[in-house]
Amino acid sequence: MTLYDTLLLPFIEHDYMYRALVACIIMTISGTPLGIFLVLRRMSLMGDVTSHAILPGVAIAFFISGATLWPMTIGGIIAGLLVAIASGIITRVTNLKEDASFTAAYLTSIAFGVAIISIKGGDEELIHILFGDILEIGNQSLIFAASVASISLLTMAAIYRPLIIECFDSNFLKTQGRSGAIYHQIFLVLIVLNLITSFQIMGTLMAMGIMILPPIATRLWTNNIDTAIILSIIFGINSSAIGLLISYHYELPASSAIVLAASAWYILSVFIGKTGGILSRFYPRKHFHLE
Repeated sequence: MTLYDTLLLPFIEHDYMYRALVACIIMTISGTPLGIFLVLRRMSLMGDVTSHAILPGVAIAFFISGATLWPMTIGGIIAGLLVAIASGIITRVTNLKEDASFTAAYLTSIAFGVAIISIKGGDEELIHILFGDILEIGNQSLIFAASVASISLLTMAAIYRPLIIECFDSNFLKTQGRSGAIYHQIFLVLIVLNLITSFQIMGTLMAMGIMILPPIATRLWTNNIDTAIILSIIFGINSSAIGLLISYHYELPASSAIVLAASAWYILSVFIGKTGGILSRFYPRKHFHLE
């Protein structure tokens, strides 16, 4: 078997592989820039919790109308936003920290969503919603993913500088007469929208994988945000292609294979990353000095 047969032929010969790769590319370009800011703001766990928080809305829509795209999408958006807002309110009005309130929301959402899906459908429907079925993605899902990506990228371009400032010095925005809370809320809405797209492609349990693992790996290579965004997109697309090929050749679940490929990039970065990797700590680069 040649390299062509191994690496290119599956995407050329099989339409479902090509469509799956296109979906992953759209999801990566849209989601990984948000993942960079999740890492910078130390909100990676919150993002994962939000990806599971959409499950009750998806489950209720599934219970009412079955496995149809738009009701499940709308249900997921509503549930994700409600959980994110409710967790923030609970953090402000009680003595619970943000991680505790989001953890409680995560566990409640998972249990409630799984219970509803189990009542309406069987094990096959539950597995499909939890782990996705990227190899069967349809035109409607691709159009929705492209629409969300367009909205997300345009909005990110509009709030890019305030988001960076808010990450490092939120008080500066206040001195300019602007509230960082507004940009934070817009950011959360974009996270939920992208997680809905990712859910349709990867399932709720794997939804955060391609959005957060490449940005985490990238942080071990550069401290420049612009460079980190570009690298994370490259890592994400590479992980998607490798994961799909592994799934094709070894008959593994596609979403799991993609996340495992992204995990491999992360592990490699932990060892050889130039800004904080293990080798860089034990063998730091020599600095220029005069004799």
